Amino acid sequence: MPLSALLAHSPLRPLLERIGAAAAREGLAAYAVGGVVRDLLLGRTITDIDVVAIGAGSGVQLAEAVRKDLGAKKVYVYEAFGTAAVRLPEGRFGYVEDVEFVAARRESYRGESRKPDVEAGTLDDDLARRDFTVNALALDLSPDRFGTLEDRFDGLRDLAEGWLRTPLDPAQTFSDDPLRMVRAARFAAQLRFRVDESALAAMREMAHRIEIVSMERIETELHKLMAAPAPSVGLRVLDAGGLLPHLLPELDALKGVAAVDGVGHKDNFAHTLQVIDNTADRSYDLWLRWAALCHDLGKARTKRFVPGKGWTFYGHEEVGARMVPKLFRRLKFPLDDRMDYVEKLVRLHHRPHALVDDGVTDSAVRRLLFDAGEDVDDLMTLCRADLTSKNPKRVARYLRGFDRVDEKLVDVEARDHVRIFQPPVSGEEIMEALGVSEGLAVGILKEQLKEAVLDGVVPNEHDAAFAFVLSRADDARRRGALFDRLRTSLPKSDRRALGALRETLASDPNLPEDEADALAYLDAVRDRALATDP
Repeated sequence: MPLSALLAHSPLRPLLERIGAAAAREGLAAYAVGGVVRDLLLGRTITDIDVVAIGAGSGVQLAEAVRKDLGAKKVYVYEAFGTAAVRLPEGRFGYVEDVEFVAARRESYRGESRKPDVEAGTLDDDLARRDFTVNALALDLSPDRFGTLEDRFDGLRDLAEGWLRTPLDPAQTFSDDPLRMVRAARFAAQLRFRVDESALAAMREMAHRIEIVSMERIETELHKLMAAPAPSVGLRVLDAGGLLPHLLPELDALKGVAAVDGVGHKDNFAHTLQVIDNTADRSYDLWLRWAALCHDLGKARTKRFVPGKGWTFYGHEEVGARMVPKLFRRLKFPLDDRMDYVEKLVRLHHRPHALVDDGVTDSAVRRLLFDAGEDVDDLMTLCRADLTSKNPKRVARYLRGFDRVDEKLVDVEARDHVRIFQPPVSGEEIMEALGVSEGLAVGILKEQLKEAVLDGVVPNEHDAAFAFVLSRADDARRRGALFDRLRTSLPKSDRRALGALRETLASDPNLPEDEADALAYLDAVRDRALATDP
């Protein structure tokens, strides 16, 4: 079947023709395969092209020939994968950035191995090893057959009907590379396709095999799934295929509805999937979508039934936030500001709900701005996405409330500039004014100043802030001196009480003014700390 009409006005045609001509000069048969053919038929944007050449070593040979023809700088050879790539000049052939070349091959996994056995094969062999029939389509690039579609496994039919089926028995396809089970979920989310029941059954039987796949490969697929237009479609495939407990056990733990005395709670798993899709409708930001997935993870651990009150999830925001680093480490996600961002949004995602009422103080708004910082707009996006009630009037009421919160945030930020809070008096200035070095006294004054600004007691400007610091300086010096005295006099066996002593000296308003009374008070703090931490 020729695809001449589709290729006639495509920016890919000149590139594909030149690859085909280069292959002919080398005496090779070459085919564009996989995603490029699928997306050409679906009218999707194409950013990379996979080309299969027939014959051992022919992939690298063809890549070098194409490099010369296009004037590209070099061929990138990946010997471990038997592939070679040519990077194209930006914008020369539409959105295509790379062309990857590989010789047709057969490959399989043995036992618990993560590395396939690879040998040279025919076009039929290469298409049969593909994950799904819609990715097992090949476009002949030979000058005399250019644009002819090779469809050995009815991929065209499945593409038209929106099905993901495997070219061979799904048990064999998934056994050869268990990552294909996750790819099924990813493609379902990207294309809005259904996964064939026989494939889902094989996934359930072989879900444990995902454990042999490197987490780095899984990470890539999960990110692509979460970046899709409807991530929930892919997550439901992971669930139906039995993979969710292996990959995202925290999300799996949210499934189900408990009931006591006829009182149930909403299905937090279904709610979370809806929040993810709502977020995807509002933002392309990948990490905001991951925050949506994580936002209620703490509910499984905090779920309690209180007679007369119903189901509660007190503290689930904090519990969920503390779960984020462990999830990121397990999935090999970056442990940097992206993890901090997700953790922050999970911790704060209920805070804006408390600001909806008209009577909310500026102090509460300042604190949210301070805690959310530059991510406050994303936090509000997540809060809006978190509205999944079936009652449209209730949703509309909350959305209007969040609009008012936005107005409050803008107004308070314009006056007080706390979104990116910079103390109006620096630590260095405090040390110079008090004649002390860095230590507890300086930390006390910086914390008290921050709280005073956020509470609106002191304006966020230098002179008033400096006067406030001076007014608290004597007490801070006294507390700092007491801590230094205790730190040097405590025996080694009691040093584990230093944290409790520091906390008491930093913030306890009941610390006696008299030195002897203060020391006795601190002795009691020490004794309690040692008793609870033997």
